[in-house]
Amino acid sequence: MPEPPPAEPSDGPRRARASRRRTVAKVLVSSLVVLAMVTGLGVFFLYRHLNDNLTVLEPGDMLTDRPEKASADEPAEPLNILVMGSDTREGEGNAIDNVSGAAGSDTTLLFHLSADRESAYGISIPRDSVVDRPRCTTAKGEKLPAEPDVMWNEAFTVGGPLCTVQQLEQLSGVFVDHYVVVDFNGFRDMVDAIGGVEVCIPEDIEDPEHGINIPAGTREVSGREALNYVRARYTLGDGSDIGRIKRQQAFIAAMAAKVVSGGMLARPDQLVGFLDAATESLTVDPGLSNVLKIGRIGLGFSGIGLRNIRFSTVPFEYDTRPAFEGRVVWADEAADVWAKVIADEPLTRRLEDDTVISAGNVPGTSTGGPGASTGSSRGASSSSPRVDAARQAQLEAAGLCA
Repeated sequence: MPEPPPAEPSDGPRRARASRRRTVAKVLVSSLVVLAMVTGLGVFFLYRHLNDNLTVLEPGDMLTDRPEKASADEPAEPLNILVMGSDTREGEGNAIDNVSGAAGSDTTLLFHLSADRESAYGISIPRDSVVDRPRCTTAKGEKLPAEPDVMWNEAFTVGGPLCTVQQLEQLSGVFVDHYVVVDFNGFRDMVDAIGGVEVCIPEDIEDPEHGINIPAGTREVSGREALNYVRARYTLGDGSDIGRIKRQQAFIAAMAAKVVSGGMLARPDQLVGFLDAATESLTVDPGLSNVLKIGRIGLGFSGIGLRNIRFSTVPFEYDTRPAFEGRVVWADEAADVWAKVIADEPLTRRLEDDTVISAGNVPGTSTGGPGASTGSSRGASSSSPRVDAARQAQLEAAGLCA
Protein backbone atom coordinates (compact mmCIF):
# COMPACT_ATOMS: atom_id res chain seq x y z
CA MET A 1 0.00 0.00 0.00
CA PRO A 2 1.61 3.18 -1.07
CA GLU A 3 2.52 5.61 1.64
CA PRO A 4 0.60 8.84 1.59
CA PRO A 5 2.57 11.81 0.36
CA PRO A 6 4.23 13.76 3.09
CA ALA A 7 2.16 16.57 4.35
CA GLU A 8 3.21 20.05 3.29
CA PRO A 9 4.62 21.91 6.25
CA SER A 10 2.09 24.39 7.47
CA ASP A 11 3.02 28.10 7.01
CA GLY A 12 0.26 29.34 9.27
CA PRO A 13 2.47 30.37 12.22
CA ARG A 14 5.06 31.90 9.90
CA ARG A 15 2.41 33.94 8.13
CA ALA A 16 1.03 34.99 11.49
CA ARG A 17 4.46 36.11 12.64
CA ALA A 18 5.03 38.02 9.39
CA SER A 19 1.62 39.64 9.71
CA ARG A 20 2.39 40.67 13.27
CA ARG A 21 5.73 42.11 12.18
CA ARG A 22 4.05 44.13 9.44
CA THR A 23 1.48 45.37 11.95
CA VAL A 24 4.18 46.41 14.43
CA ALA A 25 6.11 48.11 11.63
CA LYS A 26 3.02 50.03 10.58
CA VAL A 27 2.41 51.10 14.17
CA LEU A 28 6.03 52.22 14.54
CA VAL A 29 5.99 54.10 11.25
CA SER A 30 2.67 55.71 12.13
CA SER A 31 3.98 56.64 15.57
CA LEU A 32 7.12 58.16 14.09
CA VAL A 33 5.08 60.16 11.59
CA VAL A 34 2.82 61.43 14.37
CA LEU A 35 5.83 62.15 16.59
CA ALA A 36 7.53 64.04 13.77
CA MET A 37 4.38 66.08 13.19
CA VAL A 38 4.00 66.84 16.89
CA THR A 39 7.67 67.71 17.20
CA GLY A 40 7.53 69.86 14.11
CA LEU A 41 4.48 71.69 15.36
CA GLY A 42 6.15 72.04 18.75
CA VAL A 43 9.22 73.60 17.16
CA PHE A 44 7.01 75.88 15.08
CA PHE A 45 5.02 77.07 18.09
CA LEU A 46 8.17 77.44 20.18
CA TYR A 47 9.78 79.46 17.39
CA ARG A 48 6.71 81.68 17.17
CA HIS A 49 6.55 82.00 20.95
CA LEU A 50 10.19 83.04 21.24
CA ASN A 51 9.81 85.54 18.41
CA ASP A 52 6.69 86.97 20.04
CA ASN A 53 8.70 87.45 23.24
CA LEU A 54 11.01 89.91 21.51
CA THR A 55 10.31 93.63 21.48
CA VAL A 56 11.62 95.15 18.25
CA LEU A 57 12.65 98.80 18.25
CA GLU A 58 12.62 100.24 14.73
CA PRO A 59 15.24 102.98 14.26
CA GLY A 60 13.40 104.70 11.42
CA ASP A 61 15.21 107.97 10.78
CA MET A 62 16.31 108.40 14.40
CA LEU A 63 19.93 107.43 13.68
CA THR A 64 21.61 110.11 11.56
CA ASP A 65 25.08 110.88 10.19
CA ARG A 66 26.05 107.28 10.78
CA PRO A 67 29.67 106.09 10.45
CA GLU A 68 30.62 103.90 7.52
CA LYS A 69 30.10 100.22 8.15
CA ALA A 70 33.33 98.24 8.20
CA SER A 71 33.91 95.80 5.33
CA ALA A 72 35.80 92.52 5.54
CA ASP A 73 37.57 90.07 3.25
CA GLU A 74 36.32 87.17 5.40
CA PRO A 75 33.22 85.14 4.48
CA ALA A 76 31.56 86.69 7.53
CA GLU A 77 31.67 90.30 8.63
CA PRO A 78 32.73 91.93 11.89
CA LEU A 79 29.82 92.74 14.16
CA ASN A 80 29.43 95.46 16.78
CA ILE A 81 26.60 94.84 19.24
CA LEU A 82 25.70 97.51 21.79
CA VAL A 83 24.21 96.00 24.95
CA MET A 84 22.37 98.30 27.35
CA GLY A 85 20.99 97.35 30.74
CA SER A 86 17.77 99.14 31.62
CA ASP A 87 17.06 99.91 35.27
CA THR A 88 13.38 100.56 34.65
CA ARG A 89 11.07 99.59 37.50
CA GLU A 90 8.11 99.23 35.18
CA GLY A 91 6.90 95.77 34.18
CA GLU A 92 6.49 92.57 36.15
CA GLY A 93 9.50 91.69 38.29
CA ASN A 94 11.31 95.03 37.87
CA ALA A 95 10.04 96.85 40.98
CA ILE A 96 12.87 95.56 43.12
CA ASP A 97 13.58 98.35 45.59
CA ASN A 98 10.59 100.70 45.68
CA VAL A 99 12.40 103.17 43.40
CA SER A 100 10.48 104.95 40.65
CA GLY A 101 11.31 107.40 37.89
CA ALA A 102 12.45 107.43 34.29
CA ALA A 103 14.39 104.43 33.05
CA GLY A 104 18.15 104.80 32.95
CA SER A 105 21.03 102.55 31.97
CA ASP A 106 23.78 101.67 34.41
CA THR A 107 25.38 99.23 31.97
CA THR A 108 26.65 99.91 28.44
CA LEU A 109 28.81 97.29 26.76
CA LEU A 110 29.99 97.36 23.14
CA PHE A 111 30.67 93.80 22.01
CA HIS A 112 32.92 93.31 18.97
CA LEU A 113 32.90 89.97 17.16
CA SER A 114 35.76 89.62 14.66
CA ALA A 115 35.07 88.77 11.02
CA ASP A 116 37.20 85.62 11.21
CA ARG A 117 35.24 84.55 14.33
CA GLU A 118 38.47 83.92 16.24
CA SER A 119 38.07 86.56 18.93
CA ALA A 120 35.48 88.69 20.67
CA TYR A 121 35.82 91.46 23.19
CA GLY A 122 33.50 93.62 25.20
CA ILE A 123 34.28 97.25 26.03
CA SER A 124 32.40 98.73 28.98
CA ILE A 125 31.60 102.43 29.03
CA PRO A 126 31.29 103.95 32.53
CA ARG A 127 27.92 105.54 33.15
CA ASP A 128 29.80 108.36 34.92
CA SER A 129 31.70 109.30 31.75
CA VAL A 130 31.33 113.03 31.03
CA VAL A 131 30.70 113.46 27.30
CA ASP A 132 29.29 115.91 24.78
CA ARG A 133 25.97 114.34 23.88
CA PRO A 134 25.06 114.76 20.19
CA ARG A 135 21.60 115.75 19.04
CA CYS A 136 19.23 112.82 18.80
CA THR A 137 15.58 111.90 18.32
CA THR A 138 13.43 110.08 20.87
CA ALA A 139 11.09 107.20 20.05
CA LYS A 140 8.23 109.72 20.19
CA GLY A 141 9.89 111.86 17.53
CA GLU A 142 11.07 114.62 19.88
CA LYS A 143 14.26 116.33 18.71
CA LEU A 144 16.81 116.69 21.50
CA PRO A 145 19.55 119.29 20.98
CA ALA A 146 23.21 118.50 21.58
CA GLU A 147 24.42 119.18 25.10
CA PRO A 148 28.01 119.39 26.38
CA ASP A 149 29.44 117.91 29.59
CA VAL A 150 26.69 115.48 30.55
CA MET A 151 26.91 111.97 31.98
CA TRP A 152 26.97 109.11 29.50
CA ASN A 153 23.78 107.44 30.75
CA GLU A 154 21.73 110.63 30.48
CA ALA A 155 21.21 109.87 26.77
CA PHE A 156 19.26 106.72 27.68
CA THR A 157 17.19 108.56 30.30
CA VAL A 158 16.13 111.48 28.10
CA GLY A 159 16.11 109.83 24.69
CA GLY A 160 15.98 106.06 25.11
CA PRO A 161 18.21 103.33 23.63
CA LEU A 162 18.53 104.86 20.16
CA CYS A 163 19.85 108.09 21.65
CA THR A 164 22.59 106.00 23.30
CA VAL A 165 23.33 104.30 19.95
CA GLN A 166 23.57 107.72 18.29
CA GLN A 167 25.86 108.91 21.07
CA LEU A 168 28.21 105.93 20.75
CA GLU A 169 28.42 106.21 16.97
CA GLN A 170 29.05 109.95 16.94
CA LEU A 171 31.66 109.93 19.72
CA SER A 172 33.56 106.81 18.64
CA GLY A 173 33.06 106.56 14.89
CA VAL A 174 32.04 102.90 15.35
CA PHE A 175 29.06 101.63 13.33
CA VAL A 176 26.63 99.73 15.58
CA ASP A 177 25.28 96.68 13.72
CA HIS A 178 22.88 95.58 16.43
CA TYR A 179 21.57 96.84 19.75
CA VAL A 180 20.01 95.00 22.68
CA VAL A 181 18.30 96.27 25.84
CA VAL A 182 17.72 93.94 28.79
CA ASP A 183 15.89 94.81 32.01
CA PHE A 184 16.24 93.52 35.59
CA ASN A 185 13.66 90.79 35.15
CA GLY A 186 15.21 89.44 31.96
CA PHE A 187 18.69 89.36 33.47
CA ARG A 188 17.50 87.51 36.56
CA ASP A 189 15.53 84.96 34.55
CA MET A 190 18.50 84.21 32.28
CA VAL A 191 20.69 83.53 35.30
CA ASP A 192 18.03 81.26 36.81
CA ALA A 193 17.61 79.39 33.50
CA ILE A 194 21.22 78.21 33.60
CA GLY A 195 21.05 77.26 37.28
CA GLY A 196 22.94 80.23 38.70
CA VAL A 197 26.42 81.68 38.17
CA GLU A 198 29.51 81.12 40.30
CA VAL A 199 31.00 84.21 41.93
CA CYS A 200 33.65 84.88 44.55
CA ILE A 201 32.65 87.54 47.09
CA PRO A 202 35.61 88.64 49.26
CA GLU A 203 33.54 90.47 51.88
CA ASP A 204 29.96 90.61 53.09
CA ILE A 205 27.81 92.95 51.01
CA GLU A 206 25.46 94.88 53.29
CA ASP A 207 23.43 97.70 51.78
CA PRO A 208 20.15 98.03 53.75
CA GLU A 209 19.11 101.12 51.78
CA HIS A 210 18.86 99.05 48.58
CA GLY A 211 17.84 95.78 50.26
CA ILE A 212 21.14 94.03 49.51
CA ASN A 213 22.64 91.55 51.98
CA ILE A 214 24.98 88.90 50.53
CA PRO A 215 27.47 86.95 52.67
CA ALA A 216 31.07 86.48 51.53
CA GLY A 217 32.26 83.29 49.88
CA THR A 218 32.55 81.42 46.58
CA ARG A 219 29.29 79.88 45.40
CA GLU A 220 26.62 80.08 42.73
CA VAL A 221 24.13 82.91 43.00
CA SER A 222 20.78 83.18 41.26
CA GLY A 223 17.49 85.01 41.41
CA ARG A 224 17.31 88.24 43.38
CA GLU A 225 20.74 87.57 44.92
CA ALA A 226 22.43 87.51 41.50
CA LEU A 227 20.71 90.75 40.52
CA ASN A 228 21.72 92.39 43.79
CA TYR A 229 25.32 91.29 43.27
CA VAL A 230 25.71 92.98 39.89
CA ARG A 231 23.89 96.09 41.16
CA ALA A 232 25.89 96.48 44.40
CA ARG A 233 28.13 99.52 44.49
CA TYR A 234 28.36 101.68 47.59
CA THR A 235 29.28 99.05 50.19
CA LEU A 236 31.62 96.81 48.17
CA GLY A 237 35.22 97.43 47.13
CA ASP A 238 35.97 101.12 46.69
CA GLY A 239 32.29 101.93 46.11
CA SER A 240 32.90 103.31 42.62
CA ASP A 241 30.99 102.69 39.43
CA ILE A 242 34.28 101.48 37.92
CA GLY A 243 34.40 98.68 40.49
CA ARG A 244 30.82 97.72 39.73
CA ILE A 245 31.66 97.59 36.00
CA LYS A 246 34.49 95.16 36.68
CA ARG A 247 32.23 92.90 38.77
CA GLN A 248 29.63 92.96 36.00
CA GLN A 249 32.30 91.97 33.47
CA ALA A 250 33.39 89.07 35.69
CA PHE A 251 29.78 87.96 36.10
CA ILE A 252 29.05 88.04 32.36
CA ALA A 253 32.32 86.18 31.68
CA ALA A 254 31.38 83.47 34.21
CA MET A 255 27.91 83.28 32.68
CA ALA A 256 29.37 82.84 29.18
CA ALA A 257 31.73 80.14 30.45
CA LYS A 258 28.87 78.19 31.99
CA VAL A 259 26.70 78.39 28.88
CA VAL A 260 29.53 77.34 26.53
CA SER A 261 31.33 74.73 28.63
CA GLY A 262 28.60 73.57 30.99
CA GLY A 263 26.80 71.38 28.48
CA MET A 264 23.76 73.62 28.36
CA LEU A 265 23.77 73.70 24.55
CA ALA A 266 23.25 69.92 24.60
CA ARG A 267 20.35 70.11 27.06
CA PRO A 268 17.14 71.03 25.20
CA ASP A 269 15.25 71.65 28.45
CA GLN A 270 17.84 74.14 29.70
CA LEU A 271 18.38 75.69 26.27
CA VAL A 272 14.67 76.32 25.73
CA GLY A 273 14.37 77.75 29.25
CA PHE A 274 17.31 80.05 28.64
CA LEU A 275 16.01 81.23 25.26
CA ASP A 276 12.57 81.82 26.72
CA ALA A 277 14.04 83.88 29.56
CA ALA A 278 16.43 85.71 27.25
CA THR A 279 13.81 86.75 24.73
CA GLU A 280 11.07 87.59 27.23
CA SER A 281 12.60 90.90 28.31
CA LEU A 282 14.78 91.88 25.36
CA THR A 283 14.35 94.93 23.17
CA VAL A 284 16.29 94.53 19.92
CA ASP A 285 16.83 96.08 16.50
CA PRO A 286 15.05 94.64 13.41
CA GLY A 287 18.21 92.72 12.50
CA LEU A 288 17.63 90.54 15.58
CA SER A 289 13.88 90.27 15.15
CA ASN A 290 13.75 86.47 15.35
CA VAL A 291 15.62 83.74 17.16
CA LEU A 292 17.16 82.35 13.96
CA LYS A 293 18.95 85.64 13.37
CA ILE A 294 20.11 85.67 16.99
CA GLY A 295 21.18 82.03 16.62
CA ARG A 296 23.36 82.82 13.61
CA ILE A 297 25.29 85.33 15.69
CA GLY A 298 25.51 82.82 18.52
CA LEU A 299 27.08 80.30 16.15
CA GLY A 300 29.81 82.84 15.52
CA PHE A 301 31.00 82.29 19.07
CA SER A 302 31.16 78.49 18.74
CA GLY A 303 34.76 78.39 17.52
CA ILE A 304 36.10 81.05 19.87
CA GLY A 305 37.95 79.73 22.92
CA LEU A 306 36.78 81.09 26.26
CA ARG A 307 40.13 82.84 26.75
CA ASN A 308 39.51 84.75 23.52
CA ILE A 309 36.28 86.26 24.88
CA ARG A 310 37.65 89.22 26.83
CA PHE A 311 36.21 92.15 28.74
CA SER A 312 37.83 95.52 29.26
CA THR A 313 36.86 99.16 29.94
CA VAL A 314 37.34 102.14 27.67
CA PRO A 315 40.52 104.00 28.76
CA PHE A 316 39.56 106.82 31.12
CA GLU A 317 40.90 109.21 33.71
CA TYR A 318 39.18 111.03 36.51
CA ASP A 319 37.78 114.46 35.72
CA THR A 320 39.81 117.10 37.53
CA ARG A 321 37.20 119.86 37.28
CA PRO A 322 35.63 120.64 40.67
CA ALA A 323 32.11 120.53 39.26
CA PHE A 324 32.66 116.96 38.05
CA GLU A 325 34.28 115.38 41.09
CA GLY A 326 34.04 111.60 40.94
CA ARG A 327 33.25 111.61 37.22
CA VAL A 328 35.55 110.31 34.48
CA VAL A 329 36.51 111.39 30.97
CA TRP A 330 37.83 109.21 28.17
CA ALA A 331 41.61 109.20 27.93
CA ASP A 332 43.45 109.84 24.67
CA GLU A 333 43.91 106.07 24.26
CA ALA A 334 40.14 105.69 23.85
CA ALA A 335 40.50 106.90 20.26
CA ASP A 336 42.98 104.06 19.65
CA VAL A 337 40.48 101.55 21.06
CA TRP A 338 37.75 102.70 18.71
CA ALA A 339 40.22 102.62 15.81
CA LYS A 340 40.95 98.96 16.59
CA VAL A 341 37.23 98.17 16.61
CA ILE A 342 36.71 99.91 13.27
CA ALA A 343 39.71 98.10 11.76
CA ASP A 344 38.51 94.75 13.19
CA GLU A 345 41.76 94.24 15.07
CA PRO A 346 42.34 92.79 18.55
CA LEU A 347 43.08 95.16 21.39
CA THR A 348 46.72 95.35 22.40
CA ARG A 349 47.85 95.00 26.00
CA ARG A 350 48.40 98.77 26.08
CA LEU A 351 44.75 99.39 25.28
CA GLU A 352 43.25 96.76 27.60
CA ASP A 353 42.86 97.72 31.23
CA ASP A 354 45.11 96.09 33.82
CA THR A 355 42.29 93.88 35.08
CA VAL A 356 41.08 92.56 31.73
CA ILE A 357 38.91 89.49 32.30
CA SER A 358 38.36 86.56 29.96
CA ALA A 359 35.56 84.02 30.03
CA GLY A 360 38.27 81.39 30.58
CA ASN A 361 39.76 83.14 33.60
CA VAL A 362 37.24 84.66 36.01
CA PRO A 363 38.95 85.85 39.23
CA GLY A 364 38.32 83.67 42.25
CA THR A 365 36.13 81.08 40.50
CA SER A 366 36.65 77.61 39.05
CA THR A 367 37.22 79.20 35.62
CA GLY A 368 40.21 81.08 36.98
CA GLY A 369 42.36 80.71 40.06
CA PRO A 370 46.07 80.94 40.87
CA GLY A 371 47.07 78.58 38.08
CA ALA A 372 45.12 80.30 35.35
CA SER A 373 46.92 82.47 32.86
CA THR A 374 45.84 86.10 32.59
CA GLY A 375 47.22 86.37 29.08
CA SER A 376 45.47 85.96 25.76
CA SER A 377 46.21 83.52 22.97
CA ARG A 378 48.50 86.04 21.31
CA GLY A 379 51.51 84.50 23.01
CA ALA A 380 52.27 87.25 25.50
CA SER A 381 54.73 86.33 28.22
CA SER A 382 53.56 85.76 31.78
CA SER A 383 53.07 88.77 34.00
CA SER A 384 55.79 89.82 36.39
CA PRO A 385 55.18 89.64 40.18
CA ARG A 386 54.98 93.43 40.18
CA VAL A 387 52.20 93.43 37.57
CA ASP A 388 50.41 90.59 39.36
CA ALA A 389 50.48 92.58 42.59
CA ALA A 390 49.02 95.62 40.84
CA ARG A 391 46.30 93.48 39.27
CA GLN A 392 45.49 91.90 42.62
CA ALA A 393 45.14 95.31 44.26
CA GLN A 394 42.82 96.52 41.50
CA LEU A 395 40.66 93.40 41.67
CA GLU A 396 40.32 93.81 45.42
CA ALA A 397 39.41 97.49 44.97
CA ALA A 398 36.67 96.35 42.60
CA GLY A 399 35.31 93.93 45.18
CA LEU A 400 36.54 90.81 43.37
CA CYS A 401 38.55 87.92 44.78
CA ALA A 402 42.12 88.01 43.55
